[in-house]
Amino acid sequence: MTKPRPNDVGVLGFRYLGAHEVEELADLWCALHQQHALGASHLSDIISTTSMDESWRRRRAQYLAWMSDPETLAILAENGDDPAGYAMVTLRENPQGSWDRGERVAIVQTFAIDPEYAGTRVGSKLLEEIRHQLAAMGIRDIEFSPLATASEDISFLETEGFRPFVTTMVCRVDGFGAHD
Repeated sequence: MTKPRPNDVGVLGFRYLGAHEVEELADLWCALHQQHALGASHLSDIISTTSMDESWRRRRAQYLAWMSDPETLAILAENGDDPAGYAMVTLRENPQGSWDRGERVAIVQTFAIDPEYAGTRVGSKLLEEIRHQLAAMGIRDIEFSPLATASEDISFLETEGFRPFVTTMVCRVDGFGAHD
């Protein structure tokens, strides 16, 4: 039996997770992993996907490493007792270069919304919570890296005030291409 799809969520609860609660993110990560595998099929000739179990094993280990820093934010959005989405946000030092972005910037490492909550404003509300927390920490800039083929994600981010900044290109070390 599937749960009914919510049309809109009113008040979401936000819970800040500790490392001992990381397993609560497994199902949402696995749904995101499936989206990644489907949305990046154009990379299959240079980057292969891993199994869902292996993907979670690796991401779980990364989460635990990030969460050893007390400033890492692991925020679970809940609609009642139902996990609706989560974000994992780390901070990094920002050596000054061409742009004044403050001494530290936030990196949204993972932003996962349960597919059943698509179109319900969960993403906007979760992003609002992230912004609130980062502002309280004195952070001015957030970096968010959606897949290049994730046009809905990119449109969402642009609606939320994000603008393209850096494009990441990938290639195998032994890849072929144009040469100088």
